[in-house]
Amino acid sequence: MKVLYIHGFASAGSSGTATQMRNHLYPMGVSVLSPDVPVSPLEAIAFLRETVAREQPNLIVGTSMGAMYAEQLRGVPRILVNPSFHMARLLTFRGLGKREFLNKRQDGAADFKVDKQMIQEFQQVEKGSFQGITPQEKEWVYGLFGTQDKSVNCQPDFKKYYGSSNFILFEGEHRLNGQILSRVVMPLAEKLLGLGT
Repeated sequence: MKVLYIHGFASAGSSGTATQMRNHLYPMGVSVLSPDVPVSPLEAIAFLRETVAREQPNLIVGTSMGAMYAEQLRGVPRILVNPSFHMARLLTFRGLGKREFLNKRQDGAADFKVDKQMIQEFQQVEKGSFQGITPQEKEWVYGLFGTQDKSVNCQPDFKKYYGSSNFILFEGEHRLNGQILSRVVMPLAEKLLGLGT
């Protein structure tokens, strides 16, 4: 079995979340794919769609920006952790300029630029959010939201399109820590993978 993990903005596939997921699931016979997502939103969504088609993951877990992308990857059970569905608006508000990556990228890149083109690409990609949601998709998609998330609040968006049955609140902030991952995210992942503890 395979899980695809999609990291958040300015992060990388080498994040601590991906490593902990890998360590947790590998003994259960589950491999965790955690690629570096391209910085360009248009390239990112195309890359992720191609990855899903090629790898056929059993589950997708996305955090923040990664959860925004994950929501659009129909046909697979998905866990969206603190999804950031409005990246264009968020980056417009926070300003343009150079940003440093929070984790080591495979290509060695240390920083990237937030510019108008990136914001326009996010606007384009975000038009694909919440399209074609079937009853099956509503069963498959879970939204996990930290009660102390001061970075984004997309709870109303999730409830509007997916309802409340798979809406879960947890004590925590925007960024995941090891405790929340092991206490909240991994038990749900095991359940959706049919691993049952």
